[in-house]
Formats: sequence, structure tokens, C-alpha cells
Amino acid sequence: MSFLNDHMATRITEDDGSFRTKMLAIAAGMTNVIAMGRGDPDFHTPAHIVEAGKKALDDNQHHYTGPHGIPPLRAAIAEHLNKEYGLDYAADDIAVTAGVQESITLIMLALIQPGDEVLITSPRFTTYDMAVNLAGGVPVPVPTFQKDDFALDLTEIEKRITPKTKMFVLVSPNNPTGAVTPPDVIRGIADLAIKHDLIIVSDEIYAKIIYDGYEHLSIATLPGMKDRTITLNGFSKTYAMTGWRVGYMAAPADFISRITDTRHTLSINTSTISQYAALAALTGPQEPIEAMIAEYKARRDYLLPALDEMGLTYGKPGGAFYVYINVAGTGMSTPEFCEKLLRETGVMLFPGTMFGDHDPSYIRMSFLQPLDKIKDAVERMKGFIAKHAKAAA
Repeated sequence: MSFLNDHMATRITEDDGSFRTKMLAIAAGMTNVIAMGRGDPDFHTPAHIVEAGKKALDDNQHHYTGPHGIPPLRAAIAEHLNKEYGLDYAADDIAVTAGVQESITLIMLALIQPGDEVLITSPRFTTYDMAVNLAGGVPVPVPTFQKDDFALDLTEIEKRITPKTKMFVLVSPNNPTGAVTPPDVIRGIADLAIKHDLIIVSDEIYAKIIYDGYEHLSIATLPGMKDRTITLNGFSKTYAMTGWRVGYMAAPADFISRITDTRHTLSINTSTISQYAALAALTGPQEPIEAMIAEYKARRDYLLPALDEMGLTYGKPGGAFYVYINVAGTGMSTPEFCEKLLRETGVMLFPGTMFGDHDPSYIRMSFLQPLDKIKDAVERMKGFIAKHAKAAA
């Protein structure tokens, strides 16, 4: 162990990052790898958004902005949230951040005291765990199950609430499962929040990517919830703007005002060029986004029956662009399954253990490749599963 490692705070811990690094190293030495575990949309950022970024450079819009973002973008976000989700926010209720990840860190540093417990939808995006740990809090996973298509269950939430519980992180649609928690359950979560005086962080980064038969309900629209809810969203997923790093939080204006110094300390402001691109994303044509979502649906509609043919079970994803697949029937642990699949077929997936899942049965597959590549990956997987099923027989 190095000197620095010896002095690392115990709240900064290793996760499955080492396995991710190992998989990427294996893939780097191979050709014709099909990455089916990524969370980065394969589409280009729509042209009008890119042009807005270029114009910002030409117009000398590349200096500091206020910590919470340029006023036109904050106003456009407020209008967008009202139009799309019925959320009643004003520009002063919005803070633009360097991706939703920065919003998460800001929230935990501002609200979580040592020993506070934070309930988090699970399996989950484990950035939440790290942010809670950094603030001295205690992450408490709320498990979801395949039998429910990984939607939240009120009983599982309530039985984990203790006198130390301060916050519940609601993520719908969810990463890595694609689960959409139904509106009646969202209403029940609101009742629990009021009953137990909880803060709600509602991560809605995938809210625009919803499939037929599913409905997204923003919890801050419900009676008594706006003052105790922080709504998170951004541009990375819907607008294929992952590298532009623009997210935002919407919350009561006094909270937004009080986090100004902390937000300034973390990064001063979100990239100015990216803010102007984000403004174009909201105010410009939406047809490219509708086309991307339609393509995600077409990929999903191909992939789910293909998994059925392979004998693999999963929770049906109601949103986002992931499917969470049970591979326990192969007789392999999920890390073993993923590594062998990569080495033998060139298809790269990641185990659910990388998303805080204590059940070693699941892998996350994303449909962020063109349909012809997804079909190629499926054919490779069919051969792999048949081969190993025969060997195990």
C-alpha cells in the first residue's frame, strides 16, 4: 500500500471499478468488440445543438457565468419542466450543474449530516453511495425485484425507515433496470415522505425515454411535495450530450440560494459553451430527439423477444435504454459470465454487482448500438449460451 492509500478516509472505498478496468483492458486487445454495457448514447448530438455551441465560441461566450447558470437557460428549464411534467418551478428555483453527478454531490454535502441515513432505489447508480459517504451519511439500499419488473415496492421502503432516515432517492426510470415506478406507488412514496418528514431527491434523467404502456409521474407535482423535493434532470441521455456535462436541479429558491458558495467551490460554473448548447436543445427542434427515442423503442422491441429465445429472463424495462437480465441459469457468476462472453465472443456487458446489487444473478445490457450490431451481438450470445449449457449438461 502506498502512503496515500494508507491515509485514505474510510468513507472513500473501492467498488467494482477494478472489474470495469479489467474488462476494458481485455477489450482494448481485441477487434470487433460490441459494447453492450455502455450508458453513453451512440447517437451524435443533434446538429442544431452543436451549432449553438460553435456560435457561443464565435460570440465570445466562453467566460465565467453565475454559479447557477445563464438566466435564459434557467428560464428555459423551468418552462420545459412545466410543459413536460407539470412541475411548477421558476428560473430562481433552478441550478445548472456539471452533469447530474455534480447536483448529487451538492445535495449530499448540503443536507446530509454524519450518521444520517439515505434510502436509495437499488440496484442503482452508485455515485449516490459515494456522495452520501463523502458527507458522512449512510446509504441504505431499497431492493427491487424482477417479479415487479424492478419497480419500487412501498413495503420495502417503509420497513427501512428509521429515526435516522433523512432522505429517499427516487430514480424512475431507473439505471440499471429501466424500471418505471407506477404513479400509484409514487403517490404512496409521497405519503411516506410526509408521514416520516423525509426529503425526496427525484432523479428524472431518463423521464423523457418512456415506452408505450408506462407513465412517468414527477413526485414534486403532488400535494405537499414541492417544498420537500429536489428534482434532478439533465441533457446527457435525452439529447445525447453526455460529454457536454450539463445537468440541473430544481428546488425551492431559498435552497438554491444557500448552496451558491458550495456550487462555486466545486466547479465555479457549468461550461459556458455547453450552457448555450443546452439552451438550443430545449428551444430548438425536437424532431431529432423524437427520432432517437423511436429508435430506442425499435431496438428494445427486437431485443426482448431475442432474450426470450435464449431462455433468459429479465425485468421488462418501461423506460431508459437498459434491460436487466438474469443469467443465473447459465451456472456462472455474473463476473465470470461477462468475462468469458467478452473473451469468447467480443460482446461486452457488465455485472449487476457494479450497480450495488447483492444478488449475483444479473447483468445490465444497454441498447445503445445500431440495430444491426445488436443483432450481431445476440447471435454471438446465442452461440455462447448454447455452448456453455451443453458443457454444463
